[in-house]
Amino acid sequence: MATHAGTPAHHHDEPQHDYHLVDPSPWPFTGAISAFVLVVGATMWMHGATLGTVLTLAGLAGVLATMALWWRDVLRESRTGAHTRTVAVGLRTGVALFIVSEVFFFIAFFWAFFWGALVPPETMATSWPPEGVHAVPVFGIPLLNTLLLLLSGTTLTWAHHAVREGDNQVAFQALLITVALGSVFLGFQVYEYIEVIHHGLTLQAGVYGSTFFMATGFHGFHVLVGTIFLIVCTVRAYQMAITAEKHVGFEAAAWYWHFVDVVWLFLFVCVYMWGATHHFAVTPEITF
Repeated sequence: MATHAGTPAHHHDEPQHDYHLVDPSPWPFTGAISAFVLVVGATMWMHGATLGTVLTLAGLAGVLATMALWWRDVLRESRTGAHTRTVAVGLRTGVALFIVSEVFFFIAFFWAFFWGALVPPETMATSWPPEGVHAVPVFGIPLLNTLLLLLSGTTLTWAHHAVREGDNQVAFQALLITVALGSVFLGFQVYEYIEVIHHGLTLQAGVYGSTFFMATGFHGFHVLVGTIFLIVCTVRAYQMAITAEKHVGFEAAAWYWHFVDVVWLFLFVCVYMWGATHHFAVTPEITF
């Protein structure tokens, strides 16, 4: 249809709403395939299959590449103005719901820990801690790591205030300290694992050993993910790419890190402190 002179033409390809409809993307497909290869490879590797290690590494590489490229596209969308206020609300809601799902993920480990400690099975001989296993000293690396994470929470809050004031330079410095504290935490946790395994505490040491390593191990994995998340934010702050008006990615990283801090406090109080002082021994009941 022809338009009259002076009358603007209607651009049907421009959105007439505040929502962002993403372009076709290959990343959901590559992510699903990579995750499938990772799970199959890990299963084969645990059963001693020849190709297990190769498939596991290939799947892990695919997952990491998909994550990096997918987040790169999200950052590009943000720079083009696609993330309106309405879209930002949706992104924040998605992050909040993801953290809620993570809460229930850790609740399962705490449930197993307290079940094994308070309701031990009466049909088999067991003790808490297992015979020959000594609980991890609370006032050692666990306390030090607690102080490190609490301090990292304060430096991250400092960075958040700097971001809201539009000061990327201060935000960069505070984020750099936060990343360093998270990295030191991970180093101490690896050292702690080496020590406790050397003294007999392994994943096979009953409910005590399995819940200890699963809960603290997955928390360490979350600290690693959060540290990588904060490294990205640190680089963006250095590039002056974070603004006071638009910093959803930084907020997501901050929420995630504070969640990790809170989970560690529960781990420190329940698993390290209470778990170290709780003792019992069960003799199996013999019935005829």
